Amino acid sequence: MITFPKPDVEQFLRTFSIADFAVSPDEKHLVFSTNLSGKYNLWGMDLPNSFPYPLTSIDQSCQGLIYDKKSRFIIAGFDQDGNENTQFYGVPLNGGTMKEIVNHENTRNFMPKLSNDSKKLYYTTSRGNPSFLNSYCLDLESGQERLVLEGKDAATYLFGFSPDEETLLYYKHFANTYTLLYAKKGNEDILLTPPTEKQHTVNDGVFVSDSMIYLLTDYDSDFTYLASYNLETNKFCKVKELENESFTAITYSKENQLLYLTSQKGVEDQLYEINLQNENWRNIHVPCSVINKLEVAASGTLYLFGMSATKPHNIYKNSGDEWVSLTKYTVPGVDSNELVEPDIITYPSFDGREIESLFFRAKKENDNGEVIFWPHGGPQAAERKFFRASFQFFLNNGYSIFAPNFRGSTGYGLEFMKMVEGDWGNGPRLDNVAGLDWLIDQGHAQKGNILLMGGSFGGYMALLLHGRHADYFKAVVDIFGPSNLFSFINSVPEDWKPVMDQWVGNPEKDKEKLIEYSPITYLESMIKPMLVIQGANDPRVVKEESDQIVQALKDKGRDVDYMLLENEGHGFSKKENEIAVYQKILSFLNRFTAVTEKV
Repeated sequence: MITFPKPDVEQFLRTFSIADFAVSPDEKHLVFSTNLSGKYNLWGMDLPNSFPYPLTSIDQSCQGLIYDKKSRFIIAGFDQDGNENTQFYGVPLNGGTMKEIVNHENTRNFMPKLSNDSKKLYYTTSRGNPSFLNSYCLDLESGQERLVLEGKDAATYLFGFSPDEETLLYYKHFANTYTLLYAKKGNEDILLTPPTEKQHTVNDGVFVSDSMIYLLTDYDSDFTYLASYNLETNKFCKVKELENESFTAITYSKENQLLYLTSQKGVEDQLYEINLQNENWRNIHVPCSVINKLEVAASGTLYLFGMSATKPHNIYKNSGDEWVSLTKYTVPGVDSNELVEPDIITYPSFDGREIESLFFRAKKENDNGEVIFWPHGGPQAAERKFFRASFQFFLNNGYSIFAPNFRGSTGYGLEFMKMVEGDWGNGPRLDNVAGLDWLIDQGHAQKGNILLMGGSFGGYMALLLHGRHADYFKAVVDIFGPSNLFSFINSVPEDWKPVMDQWVGNPEKDKEKLIEYSPITYLESMIKPMLVIQGANDPRVVKEESDQIVQALKDKGRDVDYMLLENEGHGFSKKENEIAVYQKILSFLNRFTAVTEKV
């Protein structure tokens, strides 16, 4: 009998990912952004066949992906090695030479939308207004463009338009917990939620006629519900609300008069259908725990892109009640029985508030007794039942992972989400400390013997917990985390800066608080071995954030290793980099485990 060795890091991290997808209006073609070649490119499928073929070879991730309305070409946005300066290109259906559509150096471009005749492209850009953004309409035949929306007071994004294209839909982003939706007809700007001093959000909206808009909002509520706004009567109406569940996205099927709503409840998603003719509702079973995107074809066929804790990104098609997987992404060479589903647990925090967490427990035959504590990024995001190849790799190598949804996380209502604003280093930190204490009290870990790792805000929290609570840990991994809130506030993209006062704090008014909340304040207490990882092109948490903390710790003679990726931004878009990073992390963590032969 032949026996095979244990799966190594490359088998887990060779799991391919999908970043976005779109289906042609005639449903004969599908395009998706995937790292099937090791780097992100666009790949196509000629439906109903599901064998993919490459459309681009530029090795860049895609932001913004749409077909023209007659299924003749594709519009796609690409940045350069993670710098997030997205530019738009036309792509032939079967691949080949791309055509520049919008290309202005050092600008950020967002949310491309084609007119009904596909002769005009609407988009939002930082060009000429980097703080608040402008939106343009570009004539694709003449190359002429006109300003259709000038951003003021807050970053302003063109979102859509009415069927007759006479009314624009746009939103203003004052904060992650304060976004307002407007309709613009001629010179009139109409706020689509009733006037109020209380901050709230509108996170999606769609025209179902020239005068009727359905939108998702938490106006006068803690959770997001479905509402409508009639432009003829100027009437706002609540349509459907679910207890402790927030609607997150809305899609409209004109031919069938159906609305499709995705929702978030804690760590999982749901999908609902509402018939606008008879107002019937139904819950639609989905083949995944987290829905990344839903498209509805003219035929009524649903196309869904999603994943689960043990199922990687895949694209599914639904006809009737049956979902068919168009892509077949799995963990190569690894049996599904070797993957770990998380337990959902709750624990009380310092003020009695219940905190939900995912606890991934290494299987008994692999367990090395070690626990990785993972504060998530965002911070106004959440750890959910989505697939992380790195998690499954660490689990297979014996490491359990504890991932709490501390205050500020999404999925638990607007009030909970706002609790991190202006309070980065207090409430969320104490929620994480309570999670550490729960692990210790339940016998899952010993104080001083926990491994700490996080990315982005999670990297910030790893640094802060290290500086203020080093006695819980034996080693720390920081993946592009802010180290100094003053320099972080000053270096984020220009369209982020208007929200920083509410989100993080004001450098002058909140000076003492920002000093207290900055990890670099606690260098003396950072005594545990550290690994710091950073993308050189990161526009969100710039290289200097990692540079300064690494240099300061090295000056003090601390044990700190620094891995800088020259061709990455805020994440790992290239498979060889992702593999190198997690090989490095595993080697680092194994220095502090009692069992090392599982490498």
